[in-house]
Amino acid sequence: MKIAVLVKQVIGSESALEISDDSRWVKEENASFVMNPPDHYAIEEALVIKENLGEGEVVIVSKGPTRVQKVIREGLAKGADRGIHIEEDIDAIETDPLILAKSLASGLKDENFDLILTGLQSDDVGMGQTGVLVGELLNMSTATLAIETDIDKEKVRVKRELESGWFQWVQLQKPSSISIQSGINQPRYPSLKGIMGAKKKEIKVVQSEATDKKQLLEKIFVPQTSKETEVIDMDLNSTVERIVEILKSEVKVY
Repeated sequence: MKIAVLVKQVIGSESALEISDDSRWVKEENASFVMNPPDHYAIEEALVIKENLGEGEVVIVSKGPTRVQKVIREGLAKGADRGIHIEEDIDAIETDPLILAKSLASGLKDENFDLILTGLQSDDVGMGQTGVLVGELLNMSTATLAIETDIDKEKVRVKRELESGWFQWVQLQKPSSISIQSGINQPRYPSLKGIMGAKKKEIKVVQSEATDKKQLLEKIFVPQTSKETEVIDMDLNSTVERIVEILKSEVKVY
C-alpha cells in the first residue's frame, strides 16, 4: 500500500510572537519552526499500517520554502521511505485551504496513492480542511476525526469521533484520504539510526503551481481589553433587574 502523509511546518509554541509591520502575520526572523504537532499522529498511524501489512511505502509530503525539508527529514527519521517537497518561493503563510489543497493535489496526482493521511488541523491557522479537500480533488473517499483504523489490502474501515461521546464506523472505497484525530496512538521518536539514515533518503522537489487566491488574511491583532467595575447600589428588585440586563446586553447570556 502506498501511503502519503501530509505534514506542515509551524512556528513552535515556545517562540515569542510579534506581529509583522503589515499586520498580516507574525515576524518569523527569530522564530523556531517545528512539525505541526497533530501531524506526528498521522505519521505514526501510517507507519503502523505499513508494519501491520508487512509491505508498502510511506511518503512524507510538505509544502513551503526550503526550510520545510527539516520536517520531511524528521518524518523520514521515524521510518518513512521518502519525501516530496512541494516548493513555494515565498515564505508567506497560506490561509486559503482550497488553494493549499489544489497545490498539494497537483503535486501528488501522478503518485497514485492508495491512502493519504493528515493531522487533525494545523496549529497556526487551524482550518482542518486540507485532507478532505485534497481527497476530493483527487477523487478519493474521505473521512475525518479518525480515532481508530482497520486497514488491510481489501478494505479501509475508520472509527470516527462524533459529538456527545458518540462514535461511527465507516467503510471507505480505496483510494482514501483520512484526517487523524490527535491521541489515536503514541508517536515514536526518531532513533539515532533513523536520523542518520534519513540523510540518505530521497526528497523529491516539485514546483508549486501558481493559483489565484480567493481568501486573504487582512489583519491580525492582539485584542484590546479593558476593565470596568460597576457598583450596583439599589434595592433588591432593581439590583436583580440590572444584573439580568448586564447578562443579556454585555455577557450575552440568554
